[in-house]
Amino acid sequence: MIKSVRRPDAVLTAVVALAGCSALGATALGLGRMPRPYGAPSAIVALTLLLWALAGWPRSRERLAVPLALAGAASLFTTAIARPPALSEGSWARLAETGTLLVLLIVVVRWAPLRRAAAAVAVAGPAVAAWTLPLLPDPSLLSLAGAAAFWTLPVLGACVIGGYPRLMEHRRTRLVADTRRAQQLSLARDLHDYVAHDVSGIVAQAQAARFVAGTDPRQALTALERIETAGLDALAAMDRMVRTLHEADGSGAAHSEAAVVGPLPGVDQLPALVERFSSTGTGQSARLTAQPGVTDDLSRAVSSTAYRVVVEALTNVRRHAPGATRIDVALTRTRTHDGEPALDVTVVNSADSKDGPRSTIRRERNEHGGRGLSGMHERVRATGGTLVYGPHDGGWRVAATLPLTSTDPAPHAAPSPSIPAPAKAEKLS
Repeated sequence: MIKSVRRPDAVLTAVVALAGCSALGATALGLGRMPRPYGAPSAIVALTLLLWALAGWPRSRERLAVPLALAGAASLFTTAIARPPALSEGSWARLAETGTLLVLLIVVVRWAPLRRAAAAVAVAGPAVAAWTLPLLPDPSLLSLAGAAAFWTLPVLGACVIGGYPRLMEHRRTRLVADTRRAQQLSLARDLHDYVAHDVSGIVAQAQAARFVAGTDPRQALTALERIETAGLDALAAMDRMVRTLHEADGSGAAHSEAAVVGPLPGVDQLPALVERFSSTGTGQSARLTAQPGVTDDLSRAVSSTAYRVVVEALTNVRRHAPGATRIDVALTRTRTHDGEPALDVTVVNSADSKDGPRSTIRRERNEHGGRGLSGMHERVRATGGTLVYGPHDGGWRVAATLPLTSTDPAPHAAPSPSIPAPAKAEKLS
């Protein structure tokens, strides 16, 4: 605290203290009949501290806790040892001191660091509550307790006046931090859902091209073209996320025509997704089956969530089940346990074939990954749905049920285009 006191503050404090003492002494000498002020030194300390705080505002408001604690200690010392006046008019100095301490308490509770503010309240609060105790004519335990309780109410009021704006500011800060954290998690999920899917496709294509480069260069050239397409898709997804960040930061780029964030992919893009997955040349074939009209009147949230479930499931098949030769993606209408209409999204892959390709995407499990299923579960739960996954006939099955009711966070979103779904299953490969 001593190091933080600047020279102008020290000079101002000395001048104010000297002026206060001089004024009080001149008044006492000029008016001999005036009652002797009770507790003048502690009153001068409190008034000097108030003038110092006003002169150094706003720099002084965060450094006021320790001086206020010292002023409160001086007030308690005066209450304990000072001789009370014979007349009640002699307590005017202490009354002014009490009002000053209350004003300083409001400032400290509002702006001082929390621990220092608590220490200042612990000292200055009892000083305000106890200043009238020596003035009681016939003190008893009940009267002392009543007087202390009465003067505790202004202390509580000062804490409320200073603490309520501080609490509101803390809540606003916490809300901003939580909102930023939610945006970070959303962007992390987007990176995992889209960019990781495209990058895993690039790696799978590169591995396939490595195996066929020596025997069939044309197939290697085709794999390179697919790698280029997947890379462009990954760049487009990253550009969309960067534009979203710029828009959240309030930068002017969000208002330009080139920075308009496009809609998220939905179920209308599932056929192209399944076809790209089947055309990687790794021997894995996926097919999409959809009931007629199953995607009619889907909200944007349900449509986007269904697309992300399929993306994550296909990415996991590519990473962890490279020998699975068949993957079935199915969209059906169903009912929840409450009887509400829902969309059922199911992705089932076959067991690993011993004769299938054994190339896998290398990744360190102790540093990366492991968040796909948990992130997918969070997205499905956000729409009010359920997600189950586990082994199925030697392979793996992922099933999500997305309700089509008011629990959808985007009930007024535009409906998604329908997937052309024939009566029989169509293999897109």
